[in-house]
Amino acid sequence: MCRGLDSLPVTCLERAKELKALFGSLLQKSDHSITGKEKKNDKLKLIVDEPLRWEESFDKLLSSQNGLCLFRAFLVSEFSEENIAFYLACQDYQATKPSKQATKAKKIYDEFIGCDAPREVNLDHVTKAITKENMEHPRQSCFDLAQAKIYTLMEKDCYPRFLKSSMYLEVSRKAKTG
Repeated sequence: MCRGLDSLPVTCLERAKELKALFGSLLQKSDHSITGKEKKNDKLKLIVDEPLRWEESFDKLLSSQNGLCLFRAFLVSEFSEENIAFYLACQDYQATKPSKQATKAKKIYDEFIGCDAPREVNLDHVTKAITKENMEHPRQSCFDLAQAKIYTLMEKDCYPRFLKSSMYLEVSRKAKTG
């Protein structure tokens, strides 16, 4: 079931570890008396402020490569990484060519939803039944309901815990105190 930190790609783990150092070193280098005229410094300021935007909304966190990586590392530490993995697999599935959808849909279903799925996500019986029915003729939208349920679960449960985690608080503190 849970594979722990070893289940994350090495690059994501390395990235999560580097984020604290990255934001810390950027804050030390940034000039806070900038009036916004120098584009190089504006870009640096945007990078430095990135963690602060993550607390504005769950969507902003997910749309940030660094935010997503840190959130994923947090979910691994919480033993619920399967949620973001399922969500991202659904995002990828939606971009799949129709000729490859059946194969990819079965793989996602078997890994996250089916009986004895190795990374089973927490879905109610009705959602599982609807998704199973959708698997008979997989279309681009066959996981929409299940993905929406997992998104809501992460937004209402995991995201608030992430914002209170020492992992996020340290990165955001560095961004605020810069």
